[in-house]
Amino acid sequence: QVQLVESGGGLVQAGGSLRLSCAVSGSIFSINAMGWYRQAPGKQRELVARITSGGSTNYGDFVKGRFTISRDNTKNTIYLQMNSLKPEDTAVYYCNALITPYMYWGQGTQVTVSS
Repeated sequence: QVQLVESGGGLVQAGGSLRLSCAVSGSIFSINAMGWYRQAPGKQRELVARITSGGSTNYGDFVKGRFTISRDNTKNTIYLQMNSLKPEDTAVYYCNALITPYMYWGQGTQVTVSS
């Protein structure tokens, strides 16, 4: 059974920083890609950042250089460093892992940015 455990959310003022972590545990042979998505109230879930097993990354258009995703393959863990946070970044952030052929999700961590 695969589990994703997120941590690092919280309340921060606009312009501040947060670092999210997501650790994958369980019966894992190989993780193809991992990423972060977010969902704000009344909005659809959207991609924040994604990183493949080879280290290739892609980001949502709104990131604009403010966030960085990284991966520690030895720990099956990814990180999302978020800088220059804005109130519109307020959302529940979900970790995601593609372990072919299945997609797994974490329980989500709340990020709230105050103005």
